[in-house]
Amino acid sequence: MTTSKDFDSRQPELIHQYLAEAYGTRGMSISSGGHDYRLSHRRLHAGPFRADRTTQSGDLRVTVEGMDSVVVCETTTSSVSRTCDGEEGWFRPGDVFLSARPGRPYRIRWRPGEVLVVQLDPRLCAQVASPAPRRRPVPVQFTGLAPASPALADHWRATAHYVRLAVLTNPEASRQPLVLGAAARTLAAAALAVFPNTALTDPTWQDRRDAVAPAVRRAISFMEEHAGQDINPADVAAAAAVSVRSLQLAFRRHLDTTPMAHLRRIRLERAHEDLRLSDPRHETVSRIAGRWGFLNHSRFTAHYRSVFGVPPSRTLHD
Repeated sequence: MTTSKDFDSRQPELIHQYLAEAYGTRGMSISSGGHDYRLSHRRLHAGPFRADRTTQSGDLRVTVEGMDSVVVCETTTSSVSRTCDGEEGWFRPGDVFLSARPGRPYRIRWRPGEVLVVQLDPRLCAQVASPAPRRRPVPVQFTGLAPASPALADHWRATAHYVRLAVLTNPEASRQPLVLGAAARTLAAAALAVFPNTALTDPTWQDRRDAVAPAVRRAISFMEEHAGQDINPADVAAAAAVSVRSLQLAFRRHLDTTPMAHLRRIRLERAHEDLRLSDPRHETVSRIAGRWGFLNHSRFTAHYRSVFGVPPSRTLHD
């Protein structure tokens, strides 16, 4: 479930304490560079990720010893300069960047204005790029702190905006574990797509060798049993005893689909059963759809109609 927290202060000591606690830093020094200084911070906390909106009125200089999370920043009305491991960057309103490599120290100079921040647990990136259970896992390292291209920066902005609007500020969606889990992995996948990193995305010879029908059957059995839980591609791949990439290749090879698309079909059928058996006086289509991980009502309705031939509202009220 999503929780929110708001902070607004003009007192430098309180601001320092709050930011150090909010970002879990091992050390932080802050200089506001002005007397009439104010910082406003709003956080939406959704378990493995957090979305922040911060506005400040001074010439803020921050030195951080290191953070264990992946922090993606988007300037909206502010200009920010950042230095990490000798790599310098100057970002204007609209730019997207990583604050630092996880665990590495960095410095930021933040001019007056607003910055949006998404903070990800690094384990989310590991889930997206997980190897097979019998292989040694290799932590994902970001090799660049700026997007690989302007189009990919647009991709991050669109993804983060969608998650903020459709998930975090949607009271019904923000209470659904399946929706929040999917949103977290969507952000992690976007971060890996946008910023240069060491994750391998092409199947290896081992992945191709393991992409066999028994792996698909094991995966489907696991999905059927755990469809109501927040399972991710790494969970399914582990149950099938293959890598995520091998599992994706196996589903394409044998079923002409993807593992997550198949899981959505299972959940759609479970939602169909709930709609068919529920009392419309006490249930709604949106609530049932959210329970099974479907966030967008219009997309759910269109998908449902394409499979079952009628809108979900008719099933609920028949």
